Amino acid sequence: MDTTGRRRNPYELTEETPVYVISVAAQLSGLHPQTLRQYDRLGLVSPDRTAGRGRRYSARDIELLRTVQQLSQDEGINLAGIKRIIELENQVAALQSRVAELESALDGAAAAMQQREAAVHASYRRDLVPYQEVQHTSALVVWRPKRAAE
Repeated sequence: MDTTGRRRNPYELTEETPVYVISVAAQLSGLHPQTLRQYDRLGLVSPDRTAGRGRRYSARDIELLRTVQQLSQDEGINLAGIKRIIELENQVAALQSRVAELESALDGAAAAMQQREAAVHASYRRDLVPYQEVQHTSALVVWRPKRAAE
C-alpha cells in the first residue's frame, strides 16, 4: 500500500524503487563504486539489499549520492557533517508530514463540529415564547451548608 492507503501495482516504478546495481548507480552519480560502498558503511546513503545481499539503489538514492558529493566537494563539509545534515533534513521532512496530517485531522474535526452545530441549530423550534417580567423583590436568602458530622 502507498501513503494514501491504496494498493500499489508491484511493477510500478517510483523514485524509491531500488533498481540500480552499484555499478550503474556509480555511473549515474559520477562516483566510484568504492565511494558508494564507503557511504553505505558510514550510513550516508543506505541502499536496499537483495536476498544475496547485493546493493540496489533507487533514483532517490542516486540524487542523495549527488548531494553528498556536492556538499563534500563544493561546500567542503566533512562526511560526519553531511550525515548530520541528512538526518536533520529527514527529521524536518517527517515533521512536515506530521504537521500536514494534524492539519488535515484538525480540518476534519472543524468540519464535523460545524455540521453538528448546524444540526443543533436546525433542531431549534422557532416558536414565539411569551415573556413574563420578573418581579423585583427585596428578599434576602441565606444559605447555610450542612456541616460534616461532628
